[in-house]
Amino acid sequence: MNRDIRGCAHSSHRALAVLLTTALLLSSCGKVYYGTWEALGIHKRDIMVDRVEDARDDQEEAKEQFASALEEFSAMFNFEGGDLEARYKTLKAAFDASESKAKAVTGRINSVQRVSEALFDEWTAEIEQYTNADLKAASEKQFNITRGRYDQMIAAMRKAERSMQPVLSAFRDQVLFIKHNLNARAIASIEGQVGDLETDVADLIAEMEVSIKEADAFIRQMGTQP
Repeated sequence: MNRDIRGCAHSSHRALAVLLTTALLLSSCGKVYYGTWEALGIHKRDIMVDRVEDARDDQEEAKEQFASALEEFSAMFNFEGGDLEARYKTLKAAFDASESKAKAVTGRINSVQRVSEALFDEWTAEIEQYTNADLKAASEKQFNITRGRYDQMIAAMRKAERSMQPVLSAFRDQVLFIKHNLNARAIASIEGQVGDLETDVADLIAEMEVSIKEADAFIRQMGTQP
């Protein structure tokens, strides 16, 4: 939540963030949450942009973590004596970190989607309140542009999110196998799967980069809107 108030994270705002969380938990929906921020001059649009930035940043971190985990996995096959147990623990930690980053990305995307749908619902309702036809048409046009760009961005985010799961499954299989077969011969028997993992991780990174670019483009567009 603190990232939603980027640039004004003082102690008083942190206390307010706790109150907002409590209010949200006690309410049946996010109306109390958004209404409180709007009373402070921070609107759904601002929160949405903040959350898109957070989702972009978490995807960047996840991308780097998956690449790091692949390096640790590859290192198992270049192991030349020493403590296999220690190497396994390092690999397991890299997998756990990757799984954690993947969960964080999913949480961020979900938060983007929640505030965005609230914003678009509000915008749609407000369009119907116009009495000036020209202003209504202009608002509808801007809505359609923004919604279209958002749909493109969220689709890219979800595609990148889905791409993480096969990689996590493959990593999990290797970690489990190594855990129960902690000897050089057994480890050597799965070395041939490194190539498949490298391909999967490369595809994932490519999807992540597309999603990150879409997020950047959306943020730029929102910054140029009146």
